[in-house]
Amino acid sequence: MSEKFDKRWNEKKEKRSFGELIREAVRPPSPVKPRLDMAVRRIELQIQKLDQANERFNERDKSIFARIVDAYSKHDIARAKVFASELAEIRKMEKMIMQARLALEQIVLRLRTVSELGDIITTIGPAVNVLTAVKNGMANIFPEAEKDFGQIGNLLSGIVAEAGQSTGVSINFEAANEDAQRILTEAATIAEQRIKERLPELPAAIPSASSTEKSGKETL
Repeated sequence: MSEKFDKRWNEKKEKRSFGELIREAVRPPSPVKPRLDMAVRRIELQIQKLDQANERFNERDKSIFARIVDAYSKHDIARAKVFASELAEIRKMEKMIMQARLALEQIVLRLRTVSELGDIITTIGPAVNVLTAVKNGMANIFPEAEKDFGQIGNLLSGIVAEAGQSTGVSINFEAANEDAQRILTEAATIAEQRIKERLPELPAAIPSASSTEKSGKETL
């Protein structure tokens, strides 16, 4: 990393020409670390919102599951299947929320590492791609979150662009995409495992949420 970028990172004061002072007075430079910290806080806020939404879906899951069991105990299989179809959609949403949360947690961990090591280009590139995927995946569940994720992505993209100008290093988009996909794939795998472990299975005569998803499996 260049000395110029190190100085911007640590906000060290240095002598500047009168012309530079005038330019900075018109458009003062924004230090990198505070913006990274801001991005982390905003992502953590989105994680909290996902947790709150997951609680709501979880309560709905329990309620519908109880209705399925009640209908099944009364041998009303047709009614139980209607509820099972609704439950399948709820669990699909729960899985998507959990996947998004796990992916965002990985991004937060990486950004915190960046704030310590200054490894900007290789870390934030995949983070921006993951945020875009999460934004698109959550669009139907939380339309209001689309703007928030977009703003966070723009903030990180600006940091990457500035880092590239300061260090002379350009982002490897192919590697960033591959890294982002690994994060999303791992999050999807873990989310599916946790859903299976946490949520009770339906009676054998009722189609399960997982079997319903096989015909139209969705990921972020």
